[in-house]
Amino acid sequence: MHMDHDDFAMGHWLVVLAYLTSVVGCALGLACTLQARTTDNARTRLTWLGLAALSIGGVGIWVMHFIAMLGFSTPGLPVRYDITRTALSAILSVVAVFCGLLVFGVRNRFAWKRLLLGGLLTGLAVNVMHYTGMWAVEIKGTIGYDPTLVVLSVVIAVVAATAALWFTVGLDKLLPRLAAGLVMAAAVTGMHYTGMAAVRLHLDPAAPDPSGAEVFSFLFPVFVLAALAMAVPICAVLMASSSSESPRHTTVAREVVSEKQG
Repeated sequence: MHMDHDDFAMGHWLVVLAYLTSVVGCALGLACTLQARTTDNARTRLTWLGLAALSIGGVGIWVMHFIAMLGFSTPGLPVRYDITRTALSAILSVVAVFCGLLVFGVRNRFAWKRLLLGGLLTGLAVNVMHYTGMWAVEIKGTIGYDPTLVVLSVVIAVVAATAALWFTVGLDKLLPRLAAGLVMAAAVTGMHYTGMAAVRLHLDPAAPDPSGAEVFSFLFPVFVLAALAMAVPICAVLMASSSSESPRHTTVAREVVSEKQG
């Protein structure tokens, strides 16, 4: 039996909550990326990029996905989640974002090639997480996808992730940094709902009940973990901002001078 699913079973406020969660994770992660680009110490840079990947990949993408999935339902039939695949989607998300940021944030000097490759990898990270997360979904029946909408979801994520990274280049002001977070979160949320529009369910009420956990049962611990995970980069960014105001400006100035010379 082919049947549509409902992405808004709990109302449209969930979309706003998912988007705002993504904004916080992405804006914080991009602030960490900026810190990484303005340090000359390789180990410090990797630490900042790790915190950025945790913020963007863990909270901006992964937690956002599962908040949005609270609204996913197959009317009258159960939906469950395979915990192992759900955990795998989180790990993949953070690692893939880290790879994208590593390409982009590894040097102080800006280069289009690094920006485009970093944007491509970070955008693909959003897709990898989404479709691995969807692989974890267990229903009475099977899940298929509309290939055109899947391709569109990939394009949305890559273009907007590239734009978000571009916003962070040499920007030391709050407004462009926040704008970058808003753009990146729009990429993640837009990609999620395009990806969900691509879903084609083939439900079979006679099939055995799906195994796995309900989304509510693992989302609460995830929220607690996310809040703890966010505390570390927030403290780090605040401490770095207050302690290294002057050196950072000289680094950015040096970057601008070297760009002009190059």
